[in-house]
Amino acid sequence: MEIRQLRYFVAVADEGGFARAAERLQIVQPAVSQQVARLERELGVRLFDRSSRRIRLTGAGDRLLPEARALLAAEERIHRIAADIATGRDGVLHLGTSQGLGDRLGQVLQELAPRLQVRLRALPHDERLTAVRTGELDAAFVRAVDEAHGLELLPVWSDPLVVVLPAVHSLAGKPAVDLADLADLPLRLAPRAHNPPLHDLLMTACREAGFEPRPGPAFTNIQDTIAEIGTGPASWTILYQAAADMVPVRRVALRPLAGVRVTTSLAVSPGPPGPALRLLLDAVRNQTP
Repeated sequence: MEIRQLRYFVAVADEGGFARAAERLQIVQPAVSQQVARLERELGVRLFDRSSRRIRLTGAGDRLLPEARALLAAEERIHRIAADIATGRDGVLHLGTSQGLGDRLGQVLQELAPRLQVRLRALPHDERLTAVRTGELDAAFVRAVDEAHGLELLPVWSDPLVVVLPAVHSLAGKPAVDLADLADLPLRLAPRAHNPPLHDLLMTACREAGFEPRPGPAFTNIQDTIAEIGTGPASWTILYQAAADMVPVRRVALRPLAGVRVTTSLAVSPGPPGPALRLLLDAVRNQTP
């Protein structure tokens, strides 16, 4: 059974005759008659009573007509959804993410809905890149990464890093903090394995400023570390701008780190972006201040 046979069957039923159905379908009448007859042979029933001048549905034809209409509607729906996916108006995008993207991620998702369904996966840095390479993810947000083997990096945002200091520290009164001014203050930094790009970016910037950071107490989590900076011995840490925006300012000061910015990129497979990825790129770039 072919879809076109069902289409011809419905056309004949609607028009009440093979000639008018052929005119509606813009084909010759014998083709309509042959395909309907073939459908009847395949189904083992007669669909039309041809004994009178006007073609009429048989009982079997009347019973099968709604089913034929349903199948044609399903076919149309499949074509419409496929066309929407091809043009980026519908589909699912698997996106790798990480902590600290802040409200920007929410704005991106809001802009994409309902045109694109986004499935988020929060993974460590290296696993995110691997998932893009294997096709498990269509794209992934990464920060402070200049190259990724086998992938293309598309820069989307650039933000300052934010220094967290005790509110009573003398540097807290400055609009921005120079790295060199932090040389004598212990740094609370998570182990490199937790975030290699950020760790390497900061350590390189400190060395370029002429010092090796003094190791401070361990960085546990943002909430506890911020609380300890505000109440314990003087120390400092660094946050992404989006993460800093969500920190309650009590007993600590948040100041931009002068001259150091971090770039957020989308890691994607090489080649021209598909429709869904183009929609994502437009959405993320719309969030740039």
